[in-house]
Order: sequence, then structure tokens, then C-alpha cells
Amino acid sequence: MFFGVQKAGKMSSGAAPESWDEDTADNLSKLQLNVNATEFVPSWGPPTPKQTAVTPTQPTGLDQPSVANSTGSPVHSASVDGLDQPPAANCTGSPAHSASVERSPSGSGSPADPPPSNEKTVENWEDADNSEKSGVGTGSTTPEEEENSIDNETFVPASKPKTKVKAVAKEATTTEKEHVNVVFIGHVDAGKSTIGGQIMYLTGMVDKRTLEKYEREAKEKNRETWYLSWCMDTNLEEREKGKTVEVGRGFFETEKKHFTMLDAPGHKSYVPNMIGGASQADLAVLVISARKGEFETGFERGGQTREHAMLVKTAGVKHMVVLINKMDDPTVKWDKGRYEECKNKLTPYLKKVGFNPAKDIKFMPCSGLTGSGLLDTVGDLAPWYTEESFIPYIDSLPSMKRNPDGPFMMPIQDKYSEMGTVVIGKVESGQCEKGQNLSIYPNRTEVKVDQLWSDDIEVTKVTCGENVKVKLKGVDEAGITPGFVLCDPLNPIKSCRVFDAKVVILDYPSIICPGKEFILHLQAIIEEVTLKAIICLVNKKTGEKEPRARYIKQDQHAIVRFQSEDIICMETFKDHQQLGRFTLRDEGKTIAIGMVLKLVE
Repeated sequence: MFFGVQKAGKMSSGAAPESWDEDTADNLSKLQLNVNATEFVPSWGPPTPKQTAVTPTQPTGLDQPSVANSTGSPVHSASVDGLDQPPAANCTGSPAHSASVERSPSGSGSPADPPPSNEKTVENWEDADNSEKSGVGTGSTTPEEEENSIDNETFVPASKPKTKVKAVAKEATTTEKEHVNVVFIGHVDAGKSTIGGQIMYLTGMVDKRTLEKYEREAKEKNRETWYLSWCMDTNLEEREKGKTVEVGRGFFETEKKHFTMLDAPGHKSYVPNMIGGASQADLAVLVISARKGEFETGFERGGQTREHAMLVKTAGVKHMVVLINKMDDPTVKWDKGRYEECKNKLTPYLKKVGFNPAKDIKFMPCSGLTGSGLLDTVGDLAPWYTEESFIPYIDSLPSMKRNPDGPFMMPIQDKYSEMGTVVIGKVESGQCEKGQNLSIYPNRTEVKVDQLWSDDIEVTKVTCGENVKVKLKGVDEAGITPGFVLCDPLNPIKSCRVFDAKVVILDYPSIICPGKEFILHLQAIIEEVTLKAIICLVNKKTGEKEPRARYIKQDQHAIVRFQSEDIICMETFKDHQQLGRFTLRDEGKTIAIGMVLKLVE
């Protein structure tokens, strides 16, 4: 066994030298005499006892000291006085051949004896380097690799211990464009997810190959027309049923703005999820189906068209685009009469909810399945509609009012665990940077920002209005509930159990007295509250207060006091509108809207 090792460890002269000093001096004289030597082949084999015992001396002709590799055999450095080319390259500059070929004294290459069975044949410099990584010392490299490694800033030269150089994090912001959050609302099966998927395709956010894959999968399940909605409905359950359950997310960009799409569920069972999506929105898109029978079902009492329109107004959305979808349906065929009928029935209700038909509402015909009227105008399909299409219209809307200089506040909409705790939400106030220390209220847990993403783009800073994901250090996922608020510890959000509010009763057949319980929806908070006292009624027209009221009826305004079991994070409506408005629901119906006037305790 010992002889096999010695054979693998032979030098190019054919046998181990008496002394490394002689061999080094001999090699140096050869190099100085014969510049065009074919190549220098190092020994990769394990050292003999004689090799480990002797330490090399540094010859005067070398600029760098010889470096011991992991096996203990020295490897000469590349720089030699008087030489233009590295000794490890032949006259053409190509690197040395594999080490399994030994050189005969005449210089011609002859195959070496096969190595023992426990020895691995090294194919090239790179393999040799990898084979040495398990050792203690540094692996040998060619001069070219040393130069490249310096250029690439990946490894330091082989004369030092090999350590990876960390890439310096560059200053990054998401996008200089203004961020706008758009929520798609409407009755179930109106085509919200399909329009969202079509917009992502038209703006290049989903490639054709992915869409073809979805189309194939949908065809296998006999759901050919659903494939576009699968861009937004990523959940398997949602794809099977064809119903959105949670708020879907997507984004697209135009020349001026960066849009985050929130695809709200249309089914009445998932209205709490829809409220969470609407609370993050700056702009609402109400999708209406023009198909015969579908519009009537959605708009009649009990349909979601009415409730969704009212909920987005309650959530603080000031501008609404009404997309009258499915205009390409065989029952419609881009008929102007049907478009006008839908428009005329909707306008009075939207006006009653609080939208101004002249300024706040825009009606448009479109087809989500074909994409007509979304990016390009409908053209010859509907010559009676000559105005601009959907995407150019929302791109030209005036800028939103933000509060970037206020204290940082982000209501947590969702959370999950992935190599740490990640929370999702919309920044309502202020700015946040990577590495910043924040608090989670009402538990007052101190955390540190580890990573930031704005719409899946990793960034180092986020600002007011952006929809973000934040990875946090110092908190477990179990310690966070949707509705908690991530905020600045020096200027945190207020929290209380008892508060006074002004409410408007929208739809309730009976009278409401103290002691009645409701489900309160404020941002992502879903909390049970009890009506403790009716402070006074407020006259709708004059604003006069009528004290000593014993009950409240439908369409009345009142100032009341609520109490909850748990602490709720909120601000007064005067200080922060988005964190001071709420909705009250009972038995699966929205019965009142309100705003916080005062935090009591």
C-alpha cells in the first residue's frame, strides 16, 4: 500500500528528490532556461513521511512564498522574475493537463501507471480544487483562477484562507412609481378573477407559456373558461370550485404607476375576507355581469353587488370604476341597450351609498375573457363607446394623498412562517427600513425587520401606500393575530377596550337597544363588541343632538359607547381616518357603519 502511495506522489523527474531545496533550485533553473516548457504538473497524491518532514525554503527568484495545500505538498506561486507567462501554462497559454499524465525526462507525455483503487483520478484544476476542500489547508489554484477570483470578488487569492466575500447590499427602493391598490369587487361569478388574470397577461406579468399550462389543466377539468382566473386563484380549493375564498394578490405596472390588485371574494360567506381586502384599497373596481339574469341576481336584495359597493365606501374608497363585463356573451353581443340598462339601475344606488356620479364613478364596457376594453379600446365591437379603455384610464387618475412623514403603522392582514415569521399588510402611515426596530401592538412585542418585499420585489425601504411583506426577528408566528398592528415603538398606535363612536344603521328590521352584540370589522380586526349605552341620537339634516334615546332604528344616526372583551388597536377618525372607521355585522349581514370619536379606556 505504501508503494502505491509513493508512486502516485512521484514528481515529473520520475522519483522523489533527495531534498526539496535541490528540486526547487533545479526547477527554477529549468524555468529560467526553458521559457517555452510545455507544462508544469504538480503532485496531487498524499505525502510520504519524507515530504511532510521537510519544509521548503523560499528561493530568491520567487515573488510569492510557496503555499502548502491540504495534502502538505507545496505548490509554487505563479510569479517568477523575468517570465511573462505563468509556469503552469504551456507556450500557447493553455492550462496544464490532468495530473494523471506524468512527464518523461525528454518532455513527452506518457500515461502514468493507474492509481490505486482508493485514489480518485483528478480530471482538471477545478476537480482538484473541489477534492481538496475536505482538507484543512486551501486548495491549489491556477494563476488565471486567482486573477479571475479577484475580479469576481467571490474568493480571495489562494495564498490566504479561502473565505467567501459577502456582496455589499445596494441601496434599493421598490419603484419610483406611485403605488395604487385596486380592489376588484362584485357578485359571485361576475368575472373578477378572470379580469385580474387578463390584466396580468396584457401587461406582461404572466407569460404565455404559463397561461397555456393553465388552459391545458382547466380543459382537463372541463373548465376551459376558468384558466385566466387561475392567475389570481392559486389555491387548489378555489380552482376546484371556481370561487375565490381569500383575497387574491397580483401586481402590474404602467408608465406612471405601480398597481397592486386585490381580488376580493364575491360569495356572501366570505364577506369578512372581502372587508379585509377593501380596507387596503385606494380604488375600487365594481365588476358587473351583463349576461341576462346574472346582473339582476347580483343587484337584487340579497345580491353582493349592493353590499360590496357599500362596504368599499365604508372602507374609505373615494373613486370607483364600474366594469360592465361579459359584453361578448351571446345574450348581450355588445348591445348598447343592455349597457345603458345596467348603468341606469346602478347609478341611483351608488349615489345613495355616497359616491358622486359626476366625479367618483366611471362606467366602462369590457370582456374579461377576450380582453376587449381593458388595455385597448373596444373599437368596432361597440362603436357607440368611444372613450378610453380601463388601464389607460386608471393610469391617468390624480395621485392619492399619503402620509409618509407620520409614525410607521401597518395593520397585519395575514401571516405565515417561512424561515422566520412573515407578516403581510398595507403601510397606512410613515416609512420603514430594513434593520429597523418596531413593535407589534397591542401585545407590545419588540421585533426587528429582517427582510422587506413590496409586491414580491425585495427592497430595503417601504413607504406609505405600499402593499408589503415583512420578515420579523424576535417573534413567533403563534404570537401574531391578523388585526395586530406593526408600528413605531416611540409613537405607537392607540389601543382600548371601551370607545365612543358615531354609527349609521343601514339595514336592520327591528330596534337596537343597549346590550346588543355585534361583530366589529376594523381593518383586519374581527372582534365581538357589546353596545353599552346610547349617548344621543343625531339629526341627519341639522346635526342636532337628541339625548336620552332608548333605542336606535334603521336609517338613524347615533353616538354610542361600545365595549369589547379584548384590547383593540384603533385611532380616532379625526387623527387617522383609515384606522378609525369600522363596519358592524350581525347574522351574516352588514347592519351599520361607524367612525371612532373617542377612546375611553
